[in-house]
Parts: sequence; C-alpha cells; structure tokens
Amino acid sequence: MEKTSKELLKEFVSSQHFTSTTDIMNSMKELFSDVLQTVMEAELEDKLGYEKSERVSSNDEKTVSKNYRNGYSKKTVKTQLGDVDVKIPRDRNGEYEPQIIGKYDRNADGMEEKILALYSCGMSQRDISEQIKNLYNVDISDGLVSKILEKIAPEITAWQNRPLDAVYPFVFMDAIHYKVKENHQYITKAAYVVLGIQLDGRKDILGVWIGENESAKFWLSVMNDLKNRGVKDVYVFCVDGLAGFREAINAAFPKSQIQRCIIHQIRSSTRYVSYKDIKALMADLKKVYQAINEDEAMNALLEFKEKWQKTYPSCVKSWEDNWDILSTFFAYPAEIRRIIYTTNIIEGLNRQFRKITKNKPSFTSDDSLRRILYLASKNITSHWTVICRNWDLVSNQLSIMFADRETA
Repeated sequence: MEKTSKELLKEFVSSQHFTSTTDIMNSMKELFSDVLQTVMEAELEDKLGYEKSERVSSNDEKTVSKNYRNGYSKKTVKTQLGDVDVKIPRDRNGEYEPQIIGKYDRNADGMEEKILALYSCGMSQRDISEQIKNLYNVDISDGLVSKILEKIAPEITAWQNRPLDAVYPFVFMDAIHYKVKENHQYITKAAYVVLGIQLDGRKDILGVWIGENESAKFWLSVMNDLKNRGVKDVYVFCVDGLAGFREAINAAFPKSQIQRCIIHQIRSSTRYVSYKDIKALMADLKKVYQAINEDEAMNALLEFKEKWQKTYPSCVKSWEDNWDILSTFFAYPAEIRRIIYTTNIIEGLNRQFRKITKNKPSFTSDDSLRRILYLASKNITSHWTVICRNWDLVSNQLSIMFADRETA
C-alpha cells in the first residue's frame, strides 16, 4: 500500500533526529534543493528525450540523439529559507533553460513582485536597490530594477486596452500634471485620469492618458477609446474646468449629461474677489448652489447678479455661461447629488497619486510616468472594496430615471 505524504514526512522527521529549529531549517533547505534538482533533471530528460543513463532517444527508431548532457553549472538561489545552492544541468547545444528557475533569476520567492510593489509606493530605482539589500542581503543593480520594470509594459498596455462595462452611471474626469522629459528638455504634461462608478456601485479606474494639451480633439480621442473598449452609455459625466470636454462628450455620448464640479466653479469664479467682499459674496452665492431646486437656484442667481454685476462682472458671467452644466444636479435626489455635486471622488484618487509620486519631481519619459501610475492604480484599486454610500437608493432612482437607456 502506497504511503501518504504525512506518513512519509513522519518517517523523514524520525530519521533526522532534530534537536533545534536550526536543524529543521537546514534540513528543509537540503530537501528544497533536492526537490529543485530533481525537477530540473526531469525537465532536461524531457528536453533530450532520454534518461540520464541513456545515450539514445527512446523513440521507436532508436536514433542517436543530436544533443547530450554537458555537466552542471552552480547557482545560488535566494529563498525564504535562505540561500540554497543548486546545480543547473546543461546540455551540449545550450538549448536547455530551466523553467522552474529562469536563466537569469537568482530568486525563488517573488523578488520581482517585491520590486514592483516598492516602485508602486513611489520609491526610486536606487532606493529600491538599497531596500532590497537591507532586507534580503541581495545586491540588485539599478539596471536590473529598470529591466524588471520594463517587463510589465505589455501588462500596462493590456490594462489600458481591457474591455469595459457597457454602462457607467457616473464617470469622473480630471488631470494631474507632471514634468516629463521630451527632446532633451522637461516639459509639463498632464495625466488624464478617468474613474467610473459601475452599476453595482463600485469604483474603477478606466484608464490614464498622457498628453500635453487639453482640447476637444484630445478628449474626443479619450471618449472614442472608451467606446471602442465597450462603453455604450454614461448617464452623467462629472468634470472640473477642463478645456474641450463639453464638445467631446456631446460628440461621443450625446445622451449623457454633464455636471461641472461646484467646488471648482466657486474657486475659479471668486479668484479675483476682494478679501473685504468675499464673505458677503459667498453668502449670496451659497443661496444659488444650495437651493432646493433649479427654479429657486435661478432666482437666487438673478439676485446675485443684480447685487454683484457691477463689482465682479466676470464672476457673474462665469455662472451664467456655465449654468447648463452647473445646474444638472438639481434634477436628482440628495443621494445622487452627493455623488455628482463635486469631483471629490477622483480628486481623492489624484491625492494618492501625488503622495506616491512626491519623491519623483520629474520623469524621463511618458512610459516611466505611465508605469508608476499603473502600478499605483493597481495598488489603490485593490483596497476599493466598499460600494458608494446608499447605493441601493441610488440604483433604484437610476433604474426609473434612465429606464429607456442601456442597462448592461
């Protein structure tokens, strides 16, 4: 009768006569090395087509193999058990490469994942090398760190082009600016972030686009990208004062509504208001955006205009010119107003991006910026487990208000 793994382990422990935890660890290292060695021998046998003691292939023709074993090369592998010495079997033609341990990999416990995790927290390549040295006593050059980071380029492309949901009730758009090297000089570029709230109330980062100028043409390319990835409908786009967004949204998603962030509107429209007037002006302005409904808000805006038009005409004009996208939220109940009233949701995300990138004043390329924002996005979204507040009420309202629109 074949023995179980537990019985075999019991026999092994009995034969070792352990007297300390050090003995156990050393024995486990030896066992790990033996298992690793056996796996690599089996890999090479499969590659050559014959066992170690044979010189011919084991096929029907018994033809002589054109490739043979060619000794071993020594290698030290870093594991959670410590350093383990192994002998890598070689073939004469140099075709065999162990699958369980890559040819240039000297770590068997996920060092690449640790490096990517440290980079996603905002550490520089040099800092990562020093940190790995301090924690694991492993020397890793800046060049090796760079190569490991470059390996995730296909993963970033796949993430940026992944299929999206057909419908998003709310989509938030914002930009965060960085210095990026281009043509031997550093220029300011924007990372345009798009965050969507799904039908189940969960948040997701739909993508990050890097560009120089805000324009209708640029935003239209983003909108078309979302459509090409499967988005058929968005109920409400929530934006700040980004240039060109209105034309792009109307062209790509003509049924969608637009809500401009009230907080951004207040900041931009009161930028040049005198300190002596700001308190009184804000009290009157609050009657506009805190009104119960749009009719009450419009009356308050007319009163605001009558009082402040001569002193601050640009402030009044800003509210009048943008009223169609400032008043959108009045058509919704309080639960939905709280979501679309401001772009705080995406600004919170951008604050996390800034925290992660604060130690990197500039980036050598678009790819290097895109890489850290992607890794940061993965790290941030892994903690997004809570749905939006009162989502049951919000979902019921949306199902009635948008009954004639896409639902899945």
